[in-house]
Amino acid sequence: MPDFLQRIVAHKRQEIEAAKARVPLEKLRACAAARCDRRDFVAALATPGVRIIAEIKRASPSKGDLHPDLDPAALARAYEAGGAAALSVLTERAFFKGSPEDLQAARQTVSLPVLRKDFILDDYQLAESAAMGADAILLIVRLLDDAQLHHLYEQAQAYGLSALVEVHDEAEAQRANRLGARLVAINNRDLARFDTDAATASRVARQLAPGTIVVAASAISSVDEIRRNLADGISRFLVGEALVRSDDPAALLRRWCRATAADLRTQETDGPGGPALASITRSPSLDATCSPSRPSRPSRWKLPGGSIGPARPNDRQTRGTGLP
Repeated sequence: MPDFLQRIVAHKRQEIEAAKARVPLEKLRACAAARCDRRDFVAALATPGVRIIAEIKRASPSKGDLHPDLDPAALARAYEAGGAAALSVLTERAFFKGSPEDLQAARQTVSLPVLRKDFILDDYQLAESAAMGADAILLIVRLLDDAQLHHLYEQAQAYGLSALVEVHDEAEAQRANRLGARLVAINNRDLARFDTDAATASRVARQLAPGTIVVAASAISSVDEIRRNLADGISRFLVGEALVRSDDPAALLRRWCRATAADLRTQETDGPGGPALASITRSPSLDATCSPSRPSRPSRWKLPGGSIGPARPNDRQTRGTGLP
């Protein structure tokens, strides 16, 4: 593991131990089990059309500050108005300047499912994610051995969390296949050097099992980049920097979706992600390609320690089962 990534992981392990001392696991499990407000992250991305996971991100190790003073609630509303399929919220504090509070503030103001974007290494973080209101978590293949990856993937399901499995190369794609991951993000950024290659997603997608829902992540900042991925059968994207830096992210999202609607209508049914993936990416209409969800009025629930989390009366009424 590269030195910089080692630093992030080492700091995260210290952070996890401090959190365990502050809030016992049993309290998080109880809070997670009491939830009845989960939103289906996978279903949101499986809907036909260009589906964008819009990210709330204050900073990054490679780019520094992006928008350190952003308002997560206002940005979430703009993303929903622009037609985002889901949100991704950075909760890593030391290197990305995110927080659980950002996730909670964003989630309670929209009806979109929310991914907790962090470095997940421990069961404790799964309970923490469910308790703070996340609907999905990120599992980075590079950070986990096979036993850890399979364990965390299974336990995420027990908490009612979807898992977005992140890979960067062909070997990691094969590990995601063995895991049986339905939802796979291909990071165009190499975490070893933090450089990007926009062709990575199209290349690696060819190694994923048919039917995998593929998400291209990083180095997506223009309609031309989206079109290049569409030509290779990828129609799901995780976009952060371009949206966070935009003066009007809602308009940018709408513009991308409208500009690519014709590409989807003429796309071939087969592609490098497999026939099932290619069929998912097709869209019969612009409405299916990019349509904002209806907002609803939030109610609230409390996490251990008194922080406020969202609960929405129109969310899918489910409870986590089989908690460890």
